[in-house]
Amino acid sequence: MHAEPPRHPLPPFTKATAIEKVRLAEDGWNSRDPAKVALAYTADSKWRNRAEFPQGRAEIQAFLTRKWHKELDYRLIKELWAHTEDRIAVRYAYEYRDDSGHWYRAYGNENWEFDAQGFMANRHASINELPITEAERLFHWPLGRRPDAHPGLSDLGL
Repeated sequence: MHAEPPRHPLPPFTKATAIEKVRLAEDGWNSRDPAKVALAYTADSKWRNRAEFPQGRAEIQAFLTRKWHKELDYRLIKELWAHTEDRIAVRYAYEYRDDSGHWYRAYGNENWEFDAQGFMANRHASINELPITEAERLFHWPLGRRPDAHPGLSDLGL
């Protein structure tokens, strides 16, 4: 049982509500606020992220804090791939630079499972990274939420 109010939209997902849930997740991650992002997950949420397996909000928050400490100027785009009543599959790409000024684009797929209150209980991520030059960057909006008019992954040919 959750002490917090439900996180809308709730399962069962339609195509429209799945797209909305994906955009809300993208917006949260683009905030780069580990405490805020961790609240989207169940208290005992289980993750697989590369070679790390955070479990629960405290470990998720610590993971995200480390991530955004080293992934500077982080910008992310997520796109719905498929959905069922309580599961969503997304593909995504994000760009960031390291503290030496080298740029990267990471490509990934995530499988999400939600509880009835709209909190993510499971997140399985597969990610590949590619070094890019600053000239190859495609994500140029100011840090924070991606503007509605900015192209998505398919529009960018990613």
